[in-house]
Amino acid sequence: MIYIILSICCSVTVAILLKLAKRYQISIIQAVTVNYFAALTLCFFFFKPDIKLVTHTAPWPIYIGLAILLPTIFLFLAASVKNLGIVKTDIAQRLSLFIPVLAAYFVFKEDFNILKIAGLCIGFLAIFLTFLRKSAPDDSKGNLLYPIMVFVGFGLIDVLFKQIALYKELPYTTSLFTVFCLAFIVSLIIVITMIISGKTKVQLVNVACGIILGFFNFGNILFYLKAHKALAENPSTVFAAMNLGVIIVGSLIGIIIFKEKLTRLNYAGIIFAIAAVIFITLSQNAVR
Repeated sequence: MIYIILSICCSVTVAILLKLAKRYQISIIQAVTVNYFAALTLCFFFFKPDIKLVTHTAPWPIYIGLAILLPTIFLFLAASVKNLGIVKTDIAQRLSLFIPVLAAYFVFKEDFNILKIAGLCIGFLAIFLTFLRKSAPDDSKGNLLYPIMVFVGFGLIDVLFKQIALYKELPYTTSLFTVFCLAFIVSLIIVITMIISGKTKVQLVNVACGIILGFFNFGNILFYLKAHKALAENPSTVFAAMNLGVIIVGSLIGIIIFKEKLTRLNYAGIIFAIAAVIFITLSQNAVR
């Protein structure tokens, strides 16, 4: 259980760092770039991937898709935390699990039971209530684009990572290292382009923030994988504890520490989000 707790702490810490980025005028794209360099370095030392196994037969379309999605969605994640706060962003990220669930039904033709259907229905209600505002400012629709992109983006990322897990010719950690390398290259190209065009300047504070971000980003993945290994016979327990833990801890930190304001309907959305995760988790063990 300690691995699950550590994974939750790392995930929420990433959101906190993104929340503080505005206060310290951090360039998110620079921090994200350094973050992937730090993550791939840690991945190399902890997982010791065998790069020689990565040949032309590897699932390169999936790797490239993830390499583009990861830094892009990270930027939307930062914008969502900045504009809407940790609470709503964490819920959008965690409820993105509905996209791989829907993909399992429509693409991979898996059977659905009543619990999974109930979880999806409750989840969509949770999304609606969480982002509902009484009197939204003129730019609220623009702000809502960020959590929507987080929801869709992380859902697609989850689907692609599941496809990598099904590719048995390569160890998962080797594929993960490859994706981090490509994501770093994509981010670096964006930063270099912005520097040449004069839109940004390299600053040491961005590098420092990126290293810290990469440490916790990788820690989230490392401890999540260790939790699945330690509780190999109970994957649904890891799944539920991780998603519920992030929603609850992230909500508490957002409300108590950062004083994020929520309406009663938003609080109801949080409760429904927790219920949705529970229903989907129970559906994993239900007899179909």
